[in-house]
Amino acid sequence: MDNNHGWRRLIICIVAVLIIVLAGVFVWADRAAKASMAEQTESIKDTIYDRALQCYVIEGAYPESLDYLVENYGLAVNTEDYRILYKPYAENQPPDVRVIYRGDKNAD
Repeated sequence: MDNNHGWRRLIICIVAVLIIVLAGVFVWADRAAKASMAEQTESIKDTIYDRALQCYVIEGAYPESLDYLVENYGLAVNTEDYRILYKPYAENQPPDVRVIYRGDKNAD
């Protein structure tokens, strides 16, 4: 009987360690995914600013809308996955740009 009891303890310990390791892997993967999404969101925002600045340099004014950048400066916008808020201030002031991943329930 003692031998069976020892095997059960060993199996329980192994299962417990596996559960802890798997939980750690899932937490790490979730954090990595969130960091990647933040980088992608920042990259989209930077691209919009770059195109707006390009417009300012060429035309002497920042564009009044995101659509203008899409139509005239080749900006491609993934509106299915991202919500983009583009708020112009003045012709000589850069716009306020916010990019929100649509899958992020806490963004709004």
